[in-house]
Amino acid sequence: MAQRVDDVLTGGVTVVPDDDVNIVFPSGTTCSKAVYVDGTGDVAAVMADGSELLFNDLAVGVFHRLSVKRIFSTGTTATGIKVLY
Repeated sequence: MAQRVDDVLTGGVTVVPDDDVNIVFPSGTTCSKAVYVDGTGDVAAVMADGSELLFNDLAVGVFHRLSVKRIFSTGTTATGIKVLY
């Protein structure tokens, strides 16, 4: 089965959680396709549609299929957060 091009992760950004500022992606990219953490914990995020959600105990070593545009510092305990697009 052929893989869809929109499912391919082509880049990534290391995230410094911030309560006020969205993640800076390259031109043309507005949100992630996945979130990866180096240290287990919670991630508080603004999703692509603007909703705010808390994800508890995200596991290490997993590409979590989350489309986020911001990760809050308040409520986030996971470490080594990367977003992939």
